[in-house]
Amino acid sequence: MESTRTSSRDLIRLENEYGAHNYHPLDVVVHRAQGVWVWDVDGNRYLDFLAAYSAVNQGHAHPRIRKAMIEQSERVTLTSRAFRNDQLGPLYEQVSKLTGYRRMLPMNSGAEAVETAVKAARKWGYKVKGVAEGRAEILVFSGNFHGRTTTIVSFSDDAQYREGFGPFTPGFRILPYGNLDAARAAMGPDVVAILVEPIQGESGIVVPPAGFLKGLERLCREHRALLMVDEIQSGLGRTGRLFAFEHEGVRPDVVIIGKALGGGFYPVSAILADDEVMSVFHPGDHGSTFGGNPLAAAVAREALAVLVEEKLAENSDRLGAYFLERLRAIRSRHIREVRGKGLWIGLELRPEAGGARRFCEALMKKGLLCKETHVNTIRFAPPLVITREELDWALERVEAVFREIE
Repeated sequence: MESTRTSSRDLIRLENEYGAHNYHPLDVVVHRAQGVWVWDVDGNRYLDFLAAYSAVNQGHAHPRIRKAMIEQSERVTLTSRAFRNDQLGPLYEQVSKLTGYRRMLPMNSGAEAVETAVKAARKWGYKVKGVAEGRAEILVFSGNFHGRTTTIVSFSDDAQYREGFGPFTPGFRILPYGNLDAARAAMGPDVVAILVEPIQGESGIVVPPAGFLKGLERLCREHRALLMVDEIQSGLGRTGRLFAFEHEGVRPDVVIIGKALGGGFYPVSAILADDEVMSVFHPGDHGSTFGGNPLAAAVAREALAVLVEEKLAENSDRLGAYFLERLRAIRSRHIREVRGKGLWIGLELRPEAGGARRFCEALMKKGLLCKETHVNTIRFAPPLVITREELDWALERVEAVFREIE
């Protein structure tokens, strides 16, 4: 439905007056989008440098994905899993052939997929590994962000994510991210899984030491535990590979995917695993009315085809290296560190810089949209369809802001 109030001021007022205040967005009101560009209701154009936290890796309103969605919506959108549909089986086969995992369990949001992985690991621990009922433990890491359900925030170490939401779900132990020795010391007979982000996104694109994931894989093999990797933000091309764990040559037991799986059109998520893990689920154990619906499956099929056929991971790998080099060449007393892989980069400011928010606001005024995280870090994550020329356009504005803010 087209809004009759077209000014940014009016629309921001409506959000503030009638919406819950659980977000702190930049004051740009997007009206339309195409590729890497968005336009606000006042007609101003911006380059999107956040890509909806990787949900629009394929770019905004990709014509192929839009066509698939429209065509499917004209046939059937929802059957529930009480019946079968003609899109789900082909999606399963496509994902299996692309990733090498035998089976897929579809859900909707990323948090639902993480919850699914937690349930899978616990049941696997009890039914396959033989852990005593109620004693299963999952190892997680400081700085993690896997979603905001009550179970997931139970193993967050961010005070804001937890305050006021207890009592919390037991069965998780938080370890220092990147510390293999701590993980080794924590392994025991009741550990059923390690859950880890191969690169931490919400924490500010934090890259662990080389060998960390490989070491976790080795520990899981030695102690018969599952290695579960959350690729919701880092996966599907973002870091220059289909999955970020590929940089270390590991093969997790469970892979959690979402965001870009829906191509920016529809929420789709899933866990991927082989038979040993997936066989713990029986009819009625787990499910979702919308999970695996025909509209979601059709969108996901085309979203994956676009990623592969347009070589978006390769583009991320090539332009990400160039972008990282250019950012590291900026000379500013405000910059503490620039880090990342592919087109997923965190620029961390020194504490005395006054926070990343003011830099994001300055960039917005120059037509570049990005977002701060954890006070002092700017995230740079454009859609993977970006060109070298568009990236240079963005870099000119980043460099200008750091020249002007002194």
